[in-house]
Amino acid sequence: MPSLGRLHLITDTRPGRDPLTVVRAALTVARADLVVQVRVEDSATDRETYDLARRVVALCAPYGATCLVNDRLHVALAVGAAGGHVGADDLPVAAARHVLGPAAVLGATAREPGTAAEAVTAGASYLGVGPCRPTRTKVGLPPPIGVAGVRAVAGAVDVPVIAIGGVTASAVPELRAAGAYGVAVVGALSGAADPARATTELIEALTC
Repeated sequence: MPSLGRLHLITDTRPGRDPLTVVRAALTVARADLVVQVRVEDSATDRETYDLARRVVALCAPYGATCLVNDRLHVALAVGAAGGHVGADDLPVAAARHVLGPAAVLGATAREPGTAAEAVTAGASYLGVGPCRPTRTKVGLPPPIGVAGVRAVAGAVDVPVIAIGGVTASAVPELRAAGAYGVAVVGALSGAADPARATTELIEALTC
């Protein structure tokens, strides 16, 4: 499995957003420390997802950055992504591992120690844990688990824990102290006036 970057950027494909511009800006700063997870709206077609993921893979390659595809694992395979990520309503982790193969990066979503440990046993390479804080970038999420929830999961598994949900640079030190290996963001970069500067602040917080 490729080494995993500490900053995970999840693409924001809501109307009015420009995910490729944000990816380019983040890559110039984070380089190999960046993981780009291609996530699209439920209404997006497989062809639209493929076109976006193919372009993200090409952008990541010169920097040694990692590209993953959320949910649509067939698209991950089609574009040659490093792997994928599955949520609670996607394919079970064991099935996703079967689809992607043993060498791929496979992320899974978890919010409590028991299901986190089960996901790792089933083949998850890392865990996306949260939401840590309230967030408006995705609807229908369960209540935030806070720093204590991240700490509980991190203490139960031996794979990288990536904290997600309302994460900002100012929140990173506390999350890292709780055992998070890294953080995943959407709005902190896609909604930033200067995504490169916002990336710098996140990377500095993650590496200090």
